[in-house]
Amino acid sequence: MLFHLLQVGLDSAATGMAETASMAAQAAPQQVEQSYSLIQMAAKGGWLMIVLAILSVIAIYIFGKKWWMIHKAQQVDKNFMRDIRDYIHEGKVKSALSLCEKYDSPIARLVEKGIERIGRPLTDIQTAVENMGNVEIARLEKGLPTLATISGGAPMIGFLGTVLGMVQAFFNMANAGNNIDITLLSSGIYTAMITTVGGLIVGILAYFGYNYLTAQISDLMFKMESATIDFMDLLHEPADNEEEK
Repeated sequence: MLFHLLQVGLDSAATGMAETASMAAQAAPQQVEQSYSLIQMAAKGGWLMIVLAILSVIAIYIFGKKWWMIHKAQQVDKNFMRDIRDYIHEGKVKSALSLCEKYDSPIARLVEKGIERIGRPLTDIQTAVENMGNVEIARLEKGLPTLATISGGAPMIGFLGTVLGMVQAFFNMANAGNNIDITLLSSGIYTAMITTVGGLIVGILAYFGYNYLTAQISDLMFKMESATIDFMDLLHEPADNEEEK
């Protein structure tokens, strides 16, 4: 009899605990998982994200244009200088000029400028070639300062957006008075940090792009200097430099 009473009591307690847990589960607020796309996240960054988007387009345009220019500038036949030497030694100056005009390359234009000065003192020829080299390098480097500015300025713009977002968040909390809600601060910080992320992404991409282009231009400068030395050595070699008729 006692065992039966204990069993009934345990069953009643278990039933009560189950009902309590069920009521608590129903009363508890259900958390809805939120997900945002990149566009939605960028839109929360405010008008500064538009500025960062414009800077990213400019950076991509400059990088693509300069990469294509450098790629074309490096496309010169390995036998180019050997053919130039043969033409010069044979006195076929016009053929040498035609070969230079065939290539749209700074190296070819340097050699062409030197060939046009054949017959003048070697110092004048070397000066003309070096001046032409400076012009070609300046043409290749045009736009790189803008890319460097974007690499340094984009993170600063992102940080500015973060500061403005924090100011707005604390301003909203101050106006809330006694009805302060943690969401007022968390949402402001969330929006503010998006501009920092955007600025860092644009700045990092522009920074790596700038360094890559600078390295490629430096490599091309070395090739141009090597071609200049080879051409000047060629003029010192004994050859018949009479112009082809």
